[in-house]
This record gives sequence, structure tokens and C-alpha cells, in this order.
Amino acid sequence: MSETEHASVEDARALRQALGRFATGVTVVTAGTETGPLGITVNSFASVSLDPPLVLWSPAKASSRFAPFAGAQRFAIHVVGDEQADLANAFVRQGDAFGDLDWWRHDDGTPLIEGCLARFHCATDAVHDAGDHAIVVGRVIAAAHREGAPLIFSGGQYGLFTRLG
Repeated sequence: MSETEHASVEDARALRQALGRFATGVTVVTAGTETGPLGITVNSFASVSLDPPLVLWSPAKASSRFAPFAGAQRFAIHVVGDEQADLANAFVRQGDAFGDLDWWRHDDGTPLIEGCLARFHCATDAVHDAGDHAIVVGRVIAAAHREGAPLIFSGGQYGLFTRLG
């Protein structure tokens, strides 16, 4: 085994590289703010419970978009399809990348993007401190989905899902 395989968890780079070996889906989280709709691309989405219907995601405290998302009463998590890498990239760079998107504002102010693989419209249930991130737990108000394959993120890169067998 190489030295990097034995690196201490105190070595942030080694830890980040090890965590990067876990493939995740790609999502765009949106919320309404006083200055308009806001979005951010994240891969820290997970299902928590079916009864009650709960999901979570984890925004970084260092993000300039942290406060609006950590304080949002409502938000939506959009699972990105494998043909939507441009959508994911747009919200990596800026939070107001709604210009050319097919989206609408729900009555509660939440921006909802059309055409994603799945969408979870949520009310914030809890926000927990978690080191350099927060854990935002949302109670799912409504969910929608379509057929298709997800965009995958691993090792700092996007990839495609391949079915076996």
C-alpha cells in the first residue's frame, strides 16, 4: 500500500481524496430569498425517512450562499439527469443561474426547476451543526420524477451510470 493509503485523517487532502472515492448523485438545491431565487450544486443529498418523509443535504459554512440556505424555511432539491451537466455547472459558479432555465416559483416562493430527474419540495424540519457544514433536514411536501439516468460525481468529476447485467 502507498503512503497516501495510510494518511492520517488529520491530513485534509488525503481525507478529501478518500471521500472522493464514494460516488454520489448530483443535485441542485434552490430556495427563494429576498433578492430573488438562489441555487447551489451539491452532492451531499440523502434520504432519511419515508415516514415521515425526510431528506437531508449539507451546505458548507464557507460558502457565500450558506446563510440563505441554512435559514430558508422552504427549499427544493433537484436530482440532475445525466444529460444535465450544464445545469449542475451553472449553479457551481453562481447562485442566480436561472436565466435560460425552465423554472417557476411555487406559491411559497421556492424556485422549482422543470425537467430534472427528480424534485423534492421541502419544508425545513431541522438544521444541525456539523463541523464545517450544516445538516439541513427537510420534510418533503411534494416529489416528482421522470425516467432517465442520474449524473454521477466521483473523484472531482462527473460521470455516467452504467447498468450491469
